[in-house]
Amino acid sequence: MKLNFIHNASQSTATPVLLLHGLFGSLSNLANTSKALSSDFQTYRLDLRNHGKSPHCATMSYTEMAADVIELMDNQGITQANIIGHSMGGKVAMQLALNYPQRINKLIVADIAPVTYSRQHNPALDGLQLLGQTTLESRKQADALLASYVNEATVRAFLLKNLVRTDSGNYNLHLNVSAIISSYEILAAAPTGTPFTGPTLFLKGSESAYIQSKHNDVILQLFPEAKIKIINDTGHWLHSEKPDTFNRLAKQFLNN
Repeated sequence: MKLNFIHNASQSTATPVLLLHGLFGSLSNLANTSKALSSDFQTYRLDLRNHGKSPHCATMSYTEMAADVIELMDNQGITQANIIGHSMGGKVAMQLALNYPQRINKLIVADIAPVTYSRQHNPALDGLQLLGQTTLESRKQADALLASYVNEATVRAFLLKNLVRTDSGNYNLHLNVSAIISSYEILAAAPTGTPFTGPTLFLKGSESAYIQSKHNDVILQLFPEAKIKIINDTGHWLHSEKPDTFNRLAKQFLNN
């Protein structure tokens, strides 16, 4: 699958950096990090399948999404890359490293562990499904409908970034909600493969429960060179809550 992407070109000859967003996100999510790295690296921000402007497909396993990234690398002539992935994008990044270790130089995983998470009902999916079935005449209308499912205005604003205005003046979702719903259990699963022995950094939000001390053993089994660093006073969205700290740690790791 040919993924949509934005390439931030530079004169750098260093190994390029690919940035992978999380569930319901798009390549815009890691724009700040891409900008922070652009003085030292060429960067590629990707829309993963069923997200942003990338093609839709009925299935979206981590193996398939990792293969999508490899196809992009092949098409762009990228022999080896550094990978930064947040949440679902972090699992795609881990799957890449476990299945294609020779193509990965360094790996940064943001606030997700290589474990299977318990599947919990996500009301945001119900709200997004309703939006996909409704003729939307304005963002205000979409926000009002979504508010019945998602209380937090900031979360709604994030989800509504997926709205795009059509030629008719109405709004549609970029997201392939039906595929995400049918793949939700698969997306909760752990990445699998041969341990990746390259340099790996896990960044955890101190207030987030996605990476816990009980996950340390499996992290080190699959990524024996992994280091785990905590960004204080942040939750799951650590790269947007404390971008300067996140970007500094990422830049230090990639440059060392």
